[in-house]
Amino acid sequence: MTDYREILLAYGHDGLRLRLPADRTTVITPVAQAAAADPAGVLRDALRHPVAGAPLRDRVRPGQSVAVSLCDATRPQPRQAMVAALLAELAGIVDRTDLTLLVATGTHRANTDAELRSMLGDDFVDTMRIVNHDSRDPAMLRDCGVVNGVPVRLNRLWLDADVRITTGFVEPHFFAGFSGGPKLVAPGLAALETVLVLHDARHIGDERAVWGVCEGNPVHDDVRAIAAATGVDYALDVVLNREQEIVAAFGGDLLPMHEAARETVRRTSMRPVPGLYDVVVTTNSGFPLDQNLYQAVKGMSAAATVVRPGGLIICAAECSDGFPDHGSFREVLASAPTPAALLAAIETRTTTVPDQWQVQILARVLTRARVGVHTSGLTDAQLRTAHLFAVPDIAAAVHAELARRGPQAKVCVLPEGPQTIPYVRTG
Repeated sequence: MTDYREILLAYGHDGLRLRLPADRTTVITPVAQAAAADPAGVLRDALRHPVAGAPLRDRVRPGQSVAVSLCDATRPQPRQAMVAALLAELAGIVDRTDLTLLVATGTHRANTDAELRSMLGDDFVDTMRIVNHDSRDPAMLRDCGVVNGVPVRLNRLWLDADVRITTGFVEPHFFAGFSGGPKLVAPGLAALETVLVLHDARHIGDERAVWGVCEGNPVHDDVRAIAAATGVDYALDVVLNREQEIVAAFGGDLLPMHEAARETVRRTSMRPVPGLYDVVVTTNSGFPLDQNLYQAVKGMSAAATVVRPGGLIICAAECSDGFPDHGSFREVLASAPTPAALLAAIETRTTTVPDQWQVQILARVLTRARVGVHTSGLTDAQLRTAHLFAVPDIAAAVHAELARRGPQAKVCVLPEGPQTIPYVRTG
């Protein structure tokens, strides 16, 4: 009699339950971490006792203008708590009218009023200056010269501020090594043409542009260089658990702060496995990260690190926002008949097309494994245009693949998707 294992996949707001044979299933999750008992206190400590440099209050003078860079709605950053901590720590020096909150959209669309209220709360939205960065609006951008061969233009409100503060959260990133830190400057507040160079085929195609690698990663090397060249006065990043609660916070000078934060995340999120798997079931960590197929490529990329060549990846991502329809992702995906043809076309382009980087990574995954998607936001016909296919019943698809491959076939499940990055242990 087969014993089954119950697994809760991060999917949308409510999750998705899955039953798979226990003896053939490996479940890889981040190291369990309890939420901070006093998250406000943890944030306050990060502002008063930085990893490097002076405390925040020592870096701001009365009357100065302050710009704060925030993640957009596709990220689960605890923005309201982080902004509240900044305001509390700077009380008596500056107030909320001195602050501009810049939503670091990169090349993503602007966040709606409803999204901003969900991200920051009604009080902050109604009483503070909040601006969606627009990478395509020349009036919002200013030239900063060339850094590491990258033409740099950044948000002028950021550059005009007397004090610049980045806020974010740190997790493994599929081509920049880790999120947070300097990414809240570029690509977060950068012009489209800057992002297109940072994400061109050469950068993305480099073998070091992968999960967990920062030093020597051409994407992260250039991102760090841009932030250092243009200036950040204080940086505040948090580490979250699977419930998206604050576990730890790090503050101070940008680069040493980010290095300390990502080493903490590396210990909890990078998990070794003994070998490759015939089937890998993954997610994109649920809402807000699985709002669209574009973002879900991250979960697929995490699965690709441990899937056997020719194997099957199944990604559970709600995709309530579709592909999405804004941007070039859908168009570029449908521009060639096969993943190999997509890669060839991207690698020979002399100019970078917006969103081609996500297509490049997905095409690379598809040359390694078949990829199916369990979603309520896209039809099988829509997925087929992206070289994917619909998986209405994940358990049934896994059982069918295991039966096809024989009794030795194994399945790996990443319930939190890119919150856990597996890698094959060597040596």
